[in-house]
Amino acid sequence: MITKEVREWIQKVERRQYSYEDAMYEFSRFAAYLTRDELKLIKNKLEQSYK
Repeated sequence: MITKEVREWIQKVERRQYSYEDAMYEFSRFAAYLTRDELKLIKNKLEQSYK
């Protein structure tokens, strides 16, 4: 289950409040705690946000 902090991070990414580098840094901090399905979901959101 995606935590509140991760959901807030996703919302900030979608609103472009992070540069790509900052978004990836934050992602790397919590990626180890996510399931494979959650990682795929977030990866798709990142790709959509930074195309």
